Amino acid sequence: MFESLSDRLGKIFDGLRGRGALSAADVDVALREIRRALIEADVSLEVVRAFVEQVRDRAVGVEVTRSVTPGQQVVKIVHDELVGVLGESAVAIDLNATAPVTLLMVGLQGSGKTTTTAKIAKRLKDRQKKKVLLASLDTRRPAAMEQLRVLGEQVGVDTLPIVTSETPVQIARRAEREGRLGGYDVLILDTAGRTHVDEELMVETTEIKAATKPHEILLVVDALTGQDAINVARSFDTRLDITGIVMTRVDGDGRGGAALSMRAATGKPIKLIGVGEKMDALEDFHPSRIADRILGMGDIVSLVEKAAEHVSAEDAQKMAKKLKKGSFDLDDLRNQLLQMKKMGGMGGLMAMMPGAGQMKKAMAGANIDEKVFDRQIAIINSMTKKERAEPDLLNASRRKRIAAGAGVEVSEINKLAKQHRQMADMMKKVGKGGMGALGGMFGGKMGNMLGGMPDISKMDPAQLEQMARQAGIDPSQLKGLPSAPTPQLSQKLPTDVGALLKSSGSGLPGLGGAPRFPGLPGLGKKK
Repeated sequence: MFESLSDRLGKIFDGLRGRGALSAADVDVALREIRRALIEADVSLEVVRAFVEQVRDRAVGVEVTRSVTPGQQVVKIVHDELVGVLGESAVAIDLNATAPVTLLMVGLQGSGKTTTTAKIAKRLKDRQKKKVLLASLDTRRPAAMEQLRVLGEQVGVDTLPIVTSETPVQIARRAEREGRLGGYDVLILDTAGRTHVDEELMVETTEIKAATKPHEILLVVDALTGQDAINVARSFDTRLDITGIVMTRVDGDGRGGAALSMRAATGKPIKLIGVGEKMDALEDFHPSRIADRILGMGDIVSLVEKAAEHVSAEDAQKMAKKLKKGSFDLDDLRNQLLQMKKMGGMGGLMAMMPGAGQMKKAMAGANIDEKVFDRQIAIINSMTKKERAEPDLLNASRRKRIAAGAGVEVSEINKLAKQHRQMADMMKKVGKGGMGALGGMFGGKMGNMLGGMPDISKMDPAQLEQMARQAGIDPSQLKGLPSAPTPQLSQKLPTDVGALLKSSGSGLPGLGGAPRFPGLPGLGKKK
């Protein structure tokens, strides 16, 4: 969602980084471009003015003039101010109240309220082991109650039985009574919405609030709404005193200004963001990580969290044992591909890497087809158990049979076999030399990733080129990538990652236990 803003800011900062010293005039030119970029991204004018003034005050002061790298220091100042606008720190849904804790979902029709209600219920059930009850108070939209009932079944959460003759307030009171008697931990009330804010909607929602006294009132806002999302947020906050915001469709092609303006306009934190249609596509909103993404620094901490979520300690240990033996069969390759798909595919992973914008452009230019992962998984599934364990058995006749079973050409089988052979050879080297060999293969920088990110801006070009070649990357693709993350990001990263690894109990999935994406296998051209 922040791609266009990220690209614009990236070009501005590239010009600043190349200068040995910055004058007040240089800062003014950069801030003028930043102002334009923010306005084009749908950030409200009052937020843009305050943001630019705060950056100016810091950027023309002692903080920059005494800096060794003024350009980098300005990037850091902008990063810090972005974090301030977005909310300093992440704020989770508060469940510290007498059970059942009532959450009231409000917002306009079409913002994704009902789907988000089910997503939050699944999240509380799976992550915090809460017993959740859902209740639809939408008596106006056809099949709204039935929709929530179906979603409840999908995520394995109870829903309040439907009684069509009741008013929203009566349904809410019945839901509260059912929540107490049924021993539920959390009660989530999904209210009705309209296509626009009107008095009737506000009166109805105010009555529901008075009857249920919810612990949390969450406003669901569509990130694609743009500037109007701020007016919606202010209207609901004035009448209901919302406690938090949930933004949906953050994975869409909106310009991202609503997220930057929302907290400044209401003073209420953005607690969750919807990043897809699936029921598990809901993430905590971390202001510093969003700022990192906007400024092209990537989001390594979220990447590690996602890996820890999808790779169990048991799987990591099994892979580590096989790695020590230098063993890597086609079942292992299939598991790698499935894990990559669960983590959002190649695009989802690239979005969290530093220099994501440049890498996405390179991928688009290379015409990479992510559906190749599905085809390769289908190919491996078409093999017998013995063939997957012993790839050397794949002679010409077997390859023809597998190709027919997977619905692909024999050439696809040959490509997969070659990729597997290359990966298996790499695993043998790692098995012989342990993690030292793995570090050597990546220019000795893998250990640095675990203990602190290397400062790319201070590295010799020849070192960078050598690292790229050893990692199987074309050195020409490194041109134009942003320099190292700001000191703030670099300093916090080892601590955050270390804590995540310790809590996961499995080492860094895909790096410590076993390399999860060595050489990024399976990337092909679109047909």
